[in-house]
Amino acid sequence: MTIEEEINKVFNYKTWSIKRKVDRLLEIDATMYTNLGIESSEKERKKTKAMSKKIYKMIMNLSSLDGFILRAHMDETIITVEQ
Repeated sequence: MTIEEEINKVFNYKTWSIKRKVDRLLEIDATMYTNLGIESSEKERKKTKAMSKKIYKMIMNLSSLDGFILRAHMDETIITVEQ
């Protein structure tokens, strides 16, 4: 099973809670980055980052705040809170 298939499978589980889905999607994301090494090609790094963006987009569909924070961090966006 490819990573993309596993991501879609987790996202579509009906019996899992949102927290469990988000946790598993983040675990998949962490595993992808852990598997990168200093000898990984630029193509592999870009593929991992693109897949990570897909994961964060799915998380945003499940939990908008969590997804927003993750995407902002990836895009290095400054988040400000107005009082």
